[in-house]
Amino acid sequence: MNLAIVILNWNGKHLLKKFLPELLDKSKDQGKLFVIDNNSTDDSVNYIKSNFKNVTIVKNSKNLGYAGGYNEGLKKIKADLYCLINNDVEVSQGWLSPIINEFKSNPKTKIIQPKILNYNKKNYFDYAGAAGGFIDYLGYPYCDGRIHNKIQEDNGQYDFNKKIFWASGACFFIRRETFEKHLGFDERFFAHMEEIDLCWRVTNNGGSIKYIYNSKVFHVGGATLNSNNSKKTFLNFRNSLLMLEKNLNKNKYQVIILRMIFDGLIAVYFLFSFKLSHIIAIIKAHFSFYMRKQKLSLNLNEKKVKIKYYRIRFIFLAYIKEKYLSFFIK
Repeated sequence: MNLAIVILNWNGKHLLKKFLPELLDKSKDQGKLFVIDNNSTDDSVNYIKSNFKNVTIVKNSKNLGYAGGYNEGLKKIKADLYCLINNDVEVSQGWLSPIINEFKSNPKTKIIQPKILNYNKKNYFDYAGAAGGFIDYLGYPYCDGRIHNKIQEDNGQYDFNKKIFWASGACFFIRRETFEKHLGFDERFFAHMEEIDLCWRVTNNGGSIKYIYNSKVFHVGGATLNSNNSKKTFLNFRNSLLMLEKNLNKNKYQVIILRMIFDGLIAVYFLFSFKLSHIIAIIKAHFSFYMRKQKLSLNLNEKKVKIKYYRIRFIFLAYIKEKYLSFFIK
């Protein structure tokens, strides 16, 4: 069972300098490393060619975002397993063995996420993925180890392997046959929440998604778009609606209407916070969703099924007590 460790890069030369050497060192003999470059302009490609002869570069002709970038680049990479990892992730010694063993021993396991901790506060979980992702009745994403912007310290409370609803795109393991069967990421998302959408589609088809606790990585986060960037607000709001429209069956329109109401409340929060660009981003997100709604389709082999509820049925009730912005910054 061979593994391709694949970094998607766009103008991340400074991050490659910092994290690529250790990634190579701690992945010896367990996986071949690839960098898919989304047409960087910061000399990333030449830097890799000059310093890392054992890294294979796959060049995209333009910046296709996370979804399109991986979809296009992975067409040229053949392996049994893909590890899609951000260029701002530090790995730990022995991080690959527990995950490879899980794939070998459980054929129904299609996607895996390791424990993701914060690079700057290494005893705390990271915002993106933490100890595994879930969604509530309205499709709001949250994680064990992180609800909204409340980050937990890692005290071993999630030191057990378990099924989850979605795995973080910061460090995302998937069988190649699964990726190809489900046609990869939905490129209409461009970036943000495309991994949740893919996980949902895999779950709808009976695949299992796991969190493997004894594989540990550390994520910087926000290296491409930080939480104050209105483009990130647009993508998260728009893509969340697209995901519900695609995958939800029971009470779909009721859920989407409720989501629109809460989007309005979030816009009010931005108004009182004097963040006009974020209000505009929410409005643009809704118009973009309306325009795309009629074009949404699913692969004929995929079925819309009832949303899987987990331990917190209405995560937004806790969210009302929080600042609204953090709710959508995954």
